[in-house]
Amino acid sequence: MNAPENQQPLQRAPLMALSEALSDLLSRVEPLGSTDDIPTFEADGRVLAEALTSALSVPALDNSSMDGYALRCSDVSEVSAVLPISQRIPAGHEAQPLEPGTCARIFTGAPLPEGADAVVMQEETREVSGDMHAVHIDILPKPGQWVRRAGEDVTRGTVVLPKGQVLSPAEIGLAASIGMARLQVVGRPRVALFSTGDELVMPGDVAPQDMKPGAIYNSNRFFLRAMLERLGCEVSDLGIVPDSRDKTLAALKSAADHHDLILTSGGVSVGEEDHIKPAVQALGSLDLWKIAMKPGKPFAYGTVRRDAGAGAEQASPCHFIGLPGNPVSSFVTFMLLVRPFLLKLQGAATSAYKPAFRPVMLPAHFTVTKAEKRREFLRVRRNANGGLDLFPNQSSGVLTSAVWGDGMVDNPAGATIAHGDLVPYIPFADLLG
Repeated sequence: MNAPENQQPLQRAPLMALSEALSDLLSRVEPLGSTDDIPTFEADGRVLAEALTSALSVPALDNSSMDGYALRCSDVSEVSAVLPISQRIPAGHEAQPLEPGTCARIFTGAPLPEGADAVVMQEETREVSGDMHAVHIDILPKPGQWVRRAGEDVTRGTVVLPKGQVLSPAEIGLAASIGMARLQVVGRPRVALFSTGDELVMPGDVAPQDMKPGAIYNSNRFFLRAMLERLGCEVSDLGIVPDSRDKTLAALKSAADHHDLILTSGGVSVGEEDHIKPAVQALGSLDLWKIAMKPGKPFAYGTVRRDAGAGAEQASPCHFIGLPGNPVSSFVTFMLLVRPFLLKLQGAATSAYKPAFRPVMLPAHFTVTKAEKRREFLRVRRNANGGLDLFPNQSSGVLTSAVWGDGMVDNPAGATIAHGDLVPYIPFADLLG
């Protein structure tokens, strides 16, 4: 139906680009000020609150990288030269200066004796028949072979890990190698998680055969909690909030006083039973964004005021993020938007979350003939031929696609894909921890 001549047709607000939404979201968050002093053993996934400077070189001394014999190359003028063994040096033991014209039996990690300039591994030597204290050197050694130099891993006085480093097993091992038994890390974000919707049922509460028409099991709550915990958050699971304005208001008020972020899934549209939007607006502020991405168009960010009696340390409002209700939409928007938000909240270095993902180019072993108006994240997995296969059903409600797949193709708006095209692939592994 045409609009009257004196009335302009309603104009829909343009969709926001994902990059713009991410930039806007990150501009609204500052790192937490709290820190924790924790054992290095417990630091996986945490963010360093201060840089680590090494008080020693690693290794502290030149040492052997092989089991074999330490010697002077100048003492071996020909293959099969015979050298007497003047000392034995296990790892962790002090070495004596090497006597001229001799070699030292040495083991991996043991300090190189003064005067030695190379190690010959034991497979390139032979014992002298009838003499357990001498050895044939069956090669012509070169200075420096099989020697690990002092400080080649870490030099004393250097910063080995910067402030804001997200700690993984490798970083934890490096911290331990310079003697760090405890680490100062940024405090864990406190996140309140709940879902909305009378249609939601918790697994275990109702048997599949007894589910009412229209009821669905609450899968979002399970994977969102797991993703939050992988990012080092302290999660308060507030369960399912019924479709009630009063109960939604009560849940938000209670959560805001004791958390840094409230995360919800579902209930951020404009339907009569969607109470999140008016409840957050009543308690603070809310921006609803329609993002030009598929899946995951609806997204909400806002703040909820804290109780004035909660104390000065809680004067700033609590962050609020509302994710779409469809499981794949919620899964994808968490990885691309919530994850970088939480990393910045923890004081992570900018490189950890911006850009939020780093695709690699791989060949598509599928076709996409219909160009979408929105930037689309297609669930795919690598195949044995080095290419990518496409999950056949890309619906935002099909969580199976995220289980079957091992990543996504970032397909620009308006683009089709021909078999063999190089496409940007983002592994889930890069976005899930």
